[in-house]
Amino acid sequence: MYTPPMAISTLAIILIIFGVLVAIALVLGWLGIRARNRRQAGAWAEHVSEADAALEQARATDRGWHREVMEAAARGALERERPDWPYSGLHLVLVDDKPGVAEDRAHFVAVGEGGDEARVVLGRQDGDWVAESVD
Repeated sequence: MYTPPMAISTLAIILIIFGVLVAIALVLGWLGIRARNRRQAGAWAEHVSEADAALEQARATDRGWHREVMEAAARGALERERPDWPYSGLHLVLVDDKPGVAEDRAHFVAVGEGGDEARVVLGRQDGDWVAESVD
């Protein structure tokens, strides 16, 4: 039995080539996005951290909290709990502002020379900031 050869029209060939090119472009684009995200992962996390810290500081400032007083209390707690530990930065990372004054909390993270960290949790006692814990 004789079967004639299958004929493909020019339009079909063009559509197949176009489809293959679109598929290749999509795969290359997806790979490029993944590579960019891997390269920028550290910078992205840093920007998010800076934005969070700025937001927390703004919230603290808007509520009438004085950052200088809070930092002095955190530094005093670090000097008492870890007198010989040098740290290069003290960062406000969380403001827990509950109704009233008695349950207000502020979390600072001190970063040491070797990258080790200490978290200082401050609370209010009789209107003053006092250290509740140093971890």
